[in-house]
Amino acid sequence: MEPLIRVKNMYKIYNPGENEVRALDDVSLEINQGGEFIAIVGHSGSGKSTFMNMLGCLDTPDSGGEYFLDGKDVANLSDNELSDIRNHKIGFIFQGFNLIPNLDALGNVELPLIYRGLGKQQRKEIAGEALSKVGLENRMDHRPNQLSGGQQQRVAVARAIAAQPPIILADEPTGNLDSKSTIEIMNILKDLHKSGRTVIIITHDDEIANQVDRVVRIMDGKIVSDSVNQ
Repeated sequence: MEPLIRVKNMYKIYNPGENEVRALDDVSLEINQGGEFIAIVGHSGSGKSTFMNMLGCLDTPDSGGEYFLDGKDVANLSDNELSDIRNHKIGFIFQGFNLIPNLDALGNVELPLIYRGLGKQQRKEIAGEALSKVGLENRMDHRPNQLSGGQQQRVAVARAIAAQPPIILADEPTGNLDSKSTIEIMNILKDLHKSGRTVIIITHDDEIANQVDRVVRIMDGKIVSDSVNQ
């Protein structure tokens, strides 16, 4: 079976020449179909955020590298084609929540559904279901500034899962949270994995990495280890 994600000899080089920075340096990785639970781990400057941008189709690799997502070569697609893939295949969760301040929780979760072309009533129902899944059915009309950090991140999770994408890409999802909220968010991500989603967490935190099934470590733009947690 074709892997869900297949990256081969991926490079991303900034300032080519004498002072070049190899953010990604000949990276290859496969992620299987069927819902893997993976952490990509590295310190600041290791290349993990650049790699996340590649996996999430937010950026494209330099020439020569390959990236196949669900059997489709995405390395050479147009911006519109990449946008379409992001909208249908990937749910994003960011460290900074990235919520719209003047929209309530329901409105924030509805946003990606608008791009799917869904009608107002259908959007409202799907967004409401997603918020219920993360325990915020009683906070749907609250704006971000009326919610705690943990609650804001749960809204972000609901937004990521509302359209039921097969891949959840979480960039330091607990980086701005206290320990209680961290446990809540990790439990939600574990449940998403159990439901069949592929969950990829980008993190510098070994405590987070210890809770997933597979750990890929990246350093100086290279993958230095790929191991299974026992």
